[in-house]
Amino acid sequence: MRRLKIAASAVLIAVLVNAPALRADPVESPSAAVIRQVLDDQATAWNRGDVDAFMRAYKDSPDTTFIGKSIAQGYQPILERYKKTYSSKEAMGTLDCSDLTVRELGANYAVVTGRFHLTRTAAGGGDGSGIFSLVWEKTAEGWKIILDHTSATTP
Repeated sequence: MRRLKIAASAVLIAVLVNAPALRADPVESPSAAVIRQVLDDQATAWNRGDVDAFMRAYKDSPDTTFIGKSIAQGYQPILERYKKTYSSKEAMGTLDCSDLTVRELGANYAVVTGRFHLTRTAAGGGDGSGIFSLVWEKTAEGWKIILDHTSATTP
């Protein structure tokens, strides 16, 4: 009987120690919630055809980097690339992001990974989708993207 009580106590302790890992809906940090809101704001801007507002999530710095089919260095070249590639609302289509994961790298940096899907007409270039990773920096202006690596998985 004593062994059974010891075994039952050990199981209870193991369950209690691991309870946070078993939580169905983990609590997100305030920084992760802010970053997710910035991403939501970006999608809203994109979906109304506003590239300038979409770009507000990026740090206005010559060091900000976009990696896709080529590498663009600096806020202004990245903005120009977006405006050239997505020159109309039809070419921009409707942006939807999914499978987002926010991982903080200390107090001032974070990495976000996820998937994107663009719904577009054939004239706008057809649907497109892919994956991305974003490195974020906490600045005086808020959380900003300093590196964007986006890869299309469909044209």
